[in-house]
Amino acid sequence: MPVRTTDEMPDPPSRPTLALIASEAGVSPATVSKVLNGRTDVAAATRERVEALLRTHNYPGPGGSRRARRSGLIDLVLAGLDSPWAVEILRGVEAECAEHGTGVVVSLVREDDARPPSWQNLPALHHSDGVILVTSRMTRRQREQLERAGVGLVLVDPVNLPDAEIASVGATNWAGGLAATEHLIGLGHRRIAMIGGPADMLCTQARVDGYRTALERAGIEVDRELVRYGDFHHRGGYARTRELLALPEPPTAVFAGSDEQAMGAYQAARLAGLRIPEDLSVVGFDDLPTCEWLSPPLTTVRQPLEEMGRVAARTLLQLLDGRPPLTPRVELATDLRVRASTAPPPPVPPSPTSPPPTEER
Repeated sequence: MPVRTTDEMPDPPSRPTLALIASEAGVSPATVSKVLNGRTDVAAATRERVEALLRTHNYPGPGGSRRARRSGLIDLVLAGLDSPWAVEILRGVEAECAEHGTGVVVSLVREDDARPPSWQNLPALHHSDGVILVTSRMTRRQREQLERAGVGLVLVDPVNLPDAEIASVGATNWAGGLAATEHLIGLGHRRIAMIGGPADMLCTQARVDGYRTALERAGIEVDRELVRYGDFHHRGGYARTRELLALPEPPTAVFAGSDEQAMGAYQAARLAGLRIPEDLSVVGFDDLPTCEWLSPPLTTVRQPLEEMGRVAARTLLQLLDGRPPLTPRVELATDLRVRASTAPPPPVPPSPTSPPPTEER
């Protein structure tokens, strides 16, 4: 399975554009895109005219015998492979594609690079049939570029809210945030901190909203000091937990927006001389394979990462066959996995100004 970074890519070869087909057919590029994707809301005469032009230009789409011309490759575009999260998504995509005789080209984009990512050029370069884009921001310009090229697209856990017509796969992040926080409340915790991922990501916002809802339902005021944002990685979880433990009234529990951030919370707690879960309860999010091997094993919200990859690949292959999904957005269920990192909060020590208890005579 080849892996290449976008700054290694040469310019893609030229090919007939969707805009050219649209101009000759006297329709909009969006109409040509609908024909390419097998949409039924196109007049029969218009569809026939567009399909004839697609065949004339040897355009790789349904009207130009797309199935016969398919390369049998798709691009899986990731922000990096340094996270077990990404590896689980990759595992699911590769397994589903292997069952359908489709190859996967893994490409890495550097979101923090000063140059804009050029992943949208990859399908033309690889002659691939479609793209699965993971945890990246999708702009209208990028979408239009793929439409013009007649390339299928599915998003996994998109950073921003995608266009309603773009297929995407995610998890029930709000429900997961609610379940994690309700679990801690049920154990008796009232000072519960939340460490989200980047604040502008949809999944972060949903998990934080679930956390807030659980507190409000329990009649617990949301303390802004206890809500922090990290980067979904170990370092962010460590830094934010250090900040939380330095508060005049630190939390008794931390809900981390990812398992990697929860691992950072473990390290911060130990350096502060705290025991998990006796002094500080910790909950993660993802249920990575390493969670059961932590000490203590991590209570976490499981999102079915491998299955998300499988569903994304299955959806893309259906699109390429001219079978649009029944719904553009699929959310797979999360569930709470309770292990040994959560327990009731430690007893509150008596206030030094409180009078000593009196003995009955």
